[in-house]
Amino acid sequence: MPRNKCPRRICHSPDIHLFKPAGKSLRLMEVVVLEADELEAIRFADGLGLYHQEAAKQMGASRQTFGRILEQAQSKVAKVLINGMALRINKNHTEKFCNQENNQHLEQI
Repeated sequence: MPRNKCPRRICHSPDIHLFKPAGKSLRLMEVVVLEADELEAIRFADGLGLYHQEAAKQMGASRQTFGRILEQAQSKVAKVLINGMALRINKNHTEKFCNQENNQHLEQI
């Protein structure tokens, strides 16, 4: 049985939670779920250009764990784009959300 997932520090919560190709019915599509920590990893690495060590520190994870989270996230996004699937962003209630003071220097994106 796998271990329980440790909560990560998530500093960004998007207003939009579903993306799908235009002109296709959601009922007929496979939906891939992107977890909140995976979105945060993409935001830090690809959006803000942070090094893995700094991004891992911001999320409260090890560098290796951050790398695994980012790899899973990028794989899901690639699968969605290549296969024309829908992407749903899951807000996991076990995540710790940052307050504005802790996130102030990262608010560029």
